[in-house]
Amino acid sequence: MQGKSLFEYAVIRLVPKVEREEFLNVGVVLYCASAQFLQCRFFLDEKRLLAFSSDLDLVQIKENLQAFAKICHGTLDSGPIGQLDLPSRFRWLTATRSTVIQVSKVHPGFCGAPEKCLENLLEDLVL
Repeated sequence: MQGKSLFEYAVIRLVPKVEREEFLNVGVVLYCASAQFLQCRFFLDEKRLLAFSSDLDLVQIKENLQAFAKICHGTLDSGPIGQLDLPSRFRWLTATRSTVIQVSKVHPGFCGAPEKCLENLLEDLVL
């Protein structure tokens, strides 16, 4: 597997009513240690989301997903979690939680280009 790097990813899920445990995949977060890569991508099909649960606060959901992206990038406005090292940020983002935004279990794989792999995962699992 020359030229391939180990990566880990999790699917970002929207769980409108946590007690019902129903969800829609809305994004992917991917971490590749050897490439110093941590990014997420998401896509919200608002019509589909509102059909799934008509009382969603889409503005709040978008803000929460933007917080994921800020933490991935470690921006100054990402808070204390965003200032941690890449592995710690990924572990925090993929920790089990019971909120409207959740993530799947972490899955491993090998890739040559983490950015391309992230886009492929988004297309396969979300779009």
